Amino acid sequence: MAEPFTLHEDPRSGNCYKIKLTAALLGLPLATRQYDIMQGETRTPEFLATVNANGRIPVLQIGEGSGVRFLPESNAACWYLAEGSPLIPDDRFDRADMLRWMFFEQYNHEPNVATLRFWLRFVGEGNLSDQQRGQIMAKRVAGADALRVMDEHLAARDWLVGEAATLADIALYAYTHKAEEAGFGLGDYPAIGRWLARVAGLPRFVTMDLHSRPG
Repeated sequence: MAEPFTLHEDPRSGNCYKIKLTAALLGLPLATRQYDIMQGETRTPEFLATVNANGRIPVLQIGEGSGVRFLPESNAACWYLAEGSPLIPDDRFDRADMLRWMFFEQYNHEPNVATLRFWLRFVGEGNLSDQQRGQIMAKRVAGADALRVMDEHLAARDWLVGEAATLADIALYAYTHKAEEAGFGLGDYPAIGRWLARVAGLPRFVTMDLHSRPG
């Protein structure tokens, strides 16, 4: 019998969505427990003591009872769910290349595209600090750079790595398909547009449910 999985999440987060998408594509049951990060629900003493001392989500809960384990960091959780599946390539170079794109997502893409989306859609530009407003232009430039790199790479291929979808595609799909909420025009990146459609056409694909709000 497979271990039960529970995702500690805020459904507005693309980092949480990539874990749900991984589980869905693999046909793995995944329960969820929701938190509102805008209300500080991941900073409570109980959460810090039992789920993640770093006070962040997503966290994948593996098992239950005395054998329960908690795995923070979205890409690590995706790897745990997908190990041994076609979402992780057999070829040694392709596995490393997949990790390269997953590192790219967290280092070049997510800090710019995801951060701008959070600031503009959920916080509101008028509520940003002076320091945050001063970073908007730099994040726009860096985010556009990341999307350009992806678009050029995808211009001559269907998937980021190899001949089929991998965790690299899932990791980068999560915030790329919401990039217009961060102020980026996806029409400027035609290869990305075709790739987004391919990901959305995968068997068992699920959309990002923003209506399942905490509380």
